Order: sequence, then structure tokens, then C-alpha cells
Amino acid sequence: MVLRKQKPPRDPPFFSAAAFKVISILLLSSSSVEGIIGISWGRQTTHRLIPSMVVDLLLQNGIRHVKLFSPSDNVLKAFAGGEIAVTMTLPNEGLYNIGYPDLAAYWLQTRIRAYQDLNVNIKYLYVGSEPFSTYYRKKMYINANEALRSIQDAIAANGYKDLVATTPHFTDMLDPNIRKPSEADFHPDWKGKMVEFVGLLNRTNAPFVMDMFPMYSVSQMGWDTEFAFVDNKSNFTIVDDNGLVYRNVFEFFYDSFLTAIAKAGAPHLKLMVGQVGWPTDGYPEATTANAERFFRGLLPFVTGTKGTPLRPGISIDVFIYSLADENLNKLTLGGYQRHWGVYRSDGDPKFKIDFTGKGQEIFPTTAKGVVMMPKRWCVFNGDKNNLTKVKEEVEDACMMGDCTPSWPGGSCDNLDFDRNVSYAFNGYFQAMAQSIDDKSITCDFKGLGKVVVEDPSVGSCRFPMEILSAEMADSNGLTSGEDGERCRGFFGLFLLIIFVLELNWGHGFVL
Repeated sequence: MVLRKQKPPRDPPFFSAAAFKVISILLLSSSSVEGIIGISWGRQTTHRLIPSMVVDLLLQNGIRHVKLFSPSDNVLKAFAGGEIAVTMTLPNEGLYNIGYPDLAAYWLQTRIRAYQDLNVNIKYLYVGSEPFSTYYRKKMYINANEALRSIQDAIAANGYKDLVATTPHFTDMLDPNIRKPSEADFHPDWKGKMVEFVGLLNRTNAPFVMDMFPMYSVSQMGWDTEFAFVDNKSNFTIVDDNGLVYRNVFEFFYDSFLTAIAKAGAPHLKLMVGQVGWPTDGYPEATTANAERFFRGLLPFVTGTKGTPLRPGISIDVFIYSLADENLNKLTLGGYQRHWGVYRSDGDPKFKIDFTGKGQEIFPTTAKGVVMMPKRWCVFNGDKNNLTKVKEEVEDACMMGDCTPSWPGGSCDNLDFDRNVSYAFNGYFQAMAQSIDDKSITCDFKGLGKVVVEDPSVGSCRFPMEILSAEMADSNGLTSGEDGERCRGFFGLFLLIIFVLELNWGHGFVL
């Protein structure tokens, strides 16, 4: 058997100015279809909620669509029954070899069909995640389009009738110099790749998936923070040359992507939002009040039929980022990266949000069946005789525990010296499951720590206490690499490659 990489598709033709006017009219005449509200569930945490608990939590809140970042066996099996539509992700690290048709077919058989046979309702497959983006990592995955084509062909050849493959892209794939949606085009460095990508979607009628974070976008563009909210209370507006008016950054980027996609030759392509959210800690604007306000404006907007200035009269499919905080997320952009959750990591909701999109002032359901660890915390004993030792122990504690709430702008940034040290010590203590046995004393810190049973939380600063009813984090890709748990599944693909090579050794294998 010979494994060969497939030839890339030809780029679709670029459109003239006259043709683009026609495209704009077609966009304006799009019919409305009720949108969906889904949610992303990541598991980069020291202690994880049990998958069955999460499924129950989603159902109680009326959430029927979930995005998973990795093909974990125990997680997927929890969704058997088909009540919740699953969007699966093939991690970026798996893209390099999935371009071989036989490997793509085998991956689909073992990672998709095996679970569909268990009545897991897998609807979408994300082939990679923001593969060309560099806003939070240095590494790019330039063969993403080849991998997507290979998966698309394997889907068609093997009878996956209800499975749709696409790849999400972040807003940095747009030309950074645009100031009006009508000027939008794909980034010059990636235009060829993105036009090729749009062609791949067009041939299978798959949606274009955009990821965006409004708080990050307004900061990068130098705009008023109020422009990030969808309640249109900002004094800042953008009036386009075509007369369309933009009062929030969501509409701005949504229509900018529509324009770029149309210029790439696919004016009718569906555009959905794969990730959008608002963090609640670790940054001055990252608060629960702002997150509540953001979703109170966004969700009724996307489920309604107002649409955007360029594509009115439509609803928009969105996936909220994310379900719960992840205290092992990378901190490339800032401390807020660990605080995207609607829920704390213990399944307790942080703010009011109506997942139906009706705008009701309600808290979501609390996770059922969660068992907290004993009510004890690790704090600083006040010994300042050696401040160098104290500093070193705090740094070590923050390597494993989450200290981002004490960063500037965070909920704990006003603590005094002793409480700052205590916060760091407790973060490590909780991350290590409050271990105080003879083999693992995690509240020692060279004689600087002590265990207390009175909650040391003060004001807005909440000293966390971990959950007991959880899966402990392991080293199976959870914290390795640039993408952490997002990389899970790559190791299985590596074993698959070895397996295929062994089966075909001596049978004309060609790289």
C-alpha cells in the first residue's frame, strides 16, 4: 500500500468590484434560521468535574450543543444517548500526518464512528484549531488545509452522512489594517491559505467558523472598551462607506469575515462563531459584572433575527467560551486566560446568564453531585525572617497553583503581604489535593505554611477550596506543549502511524 499526500486544491478566483456589489446584495437577502447557543468544555484543570456530572449540568441548563477540545474516551462515552450534539476537535499536533488518506479514514473510524455507534451525536469535526494564528503561540500548522481536505474526502468516501468538517480561525486572520468591514480581506501573509480554505468549505457546504474575544479585540484595535459589549451603549461607532453603522465589535468582525469570505469566492457560506466569551478575573476589565453584561446583550442578539448590518434578518450560531475555569491554561496573553468559565471549577455559577437567549435575569443550575474537599486552607504563618525564602516559596507555589487573581486588576490584587503569600500557598495546597500525609506535606513551604479551618477569604478575594468528586489531572498531554489538553489525541495518532507502518512495512510505503 502506498500512502501519498493529496494535491492542494486550486484557489478560487478573486472577484471584481462589480461582482462584489452583487455579492453584497446576496448577503443582504439571506433568510433567517434560528441560531443555536452551544458551549465549549475544556479540562485543563488540576481537578476535573466527572463527565457524567457535566452532561447532567448541560441538560439541566437546556444546552444541547457542546464543543470538546480532544477525543477523550471517557468524556465521549458520557454523551452516549444523543441528547447533546457534540463538536469534536482533532488537535493541531495531529494535522501533520492526517493528510494521508488512509490515516484520515482510520482516525475517523476510531475517533468518530466508534462513538457514533454508541449513539454519541457527533455533528461537527474541527480539523485543528486556529492553525495559522500566532497571537498566543509561535508555532503554526501550515498543512491544516491539506489535513482538512483529507478528512473531507474520508468523510465522503466512508459514508459519514451527518458529519461536517471545518476549521476555526481567529480574528488575526483578517488584514490588521482594516478599519471598516467593507475594507476587510484576509491577512496578506495568509491570504493564499485562507482563500484555499474557503474553497474547501465551499465544496462541502461546511460553515466558516470564526473565534473572537471582544475584550481582547477592542484592546488590540485601540477602541473604547464599551464597544466590546453588544448592548450598544458605547459612544464610539463606525460608519462604513456603504452607509452601514457598527455599534459593537461583534458585528464589526462578523461582517468583516463575511466580506473577506465573499471576496474569496463564497458569498453564501454560513458563518458561525466557534468561541466567544468574557473572562472574570486576572485583568482590570475581567469581572463577573462585565461577563454578565456581555452575555445579557449577546445571547438575545444572536438568537433573535436582527442580524448584522451586512447580513440582516438572521440568527447566528455561537459557542460560549467556556463552561468552567481552567487553572492550568497557558498564560501567554495574561492571567485572564484561566478565568473564561461561566462556572468556577467546582461547578458553581459565577454570574447570571440565560442560555435560552431570552435575556432572563437568572443564575444557571449548579452542578449536582459535587463533593468538596474538607474545609481547610493553607496560609502563611507570618515568619518574615528570611524574605528571600518567602519569595522563592511563593514563586514555586504559583508554578503549580493559580495565582492569577492576585495579578494587577484581579479580584485579589489588593491583598497585603501576608495574605498574598497565603493565597499562593493555598493555591498550591488545593491543587495538590490538600495532601498533608507523611509522604506529601503540601502546606510546609520550608516551615512557612500552616493549615487552618477558618476561611481566609476577604472582600472580593475568594480563597479557593478544591473538589473531591473529580478526575485528577494526569500527564497524558494535559500540560505538555503549547496547547495543553488541546493536544490530547495526538499521542493516539502517533501510535496509529506506527501501527499502519508495521502493517505495511515492506509493501511500498512512501513518505
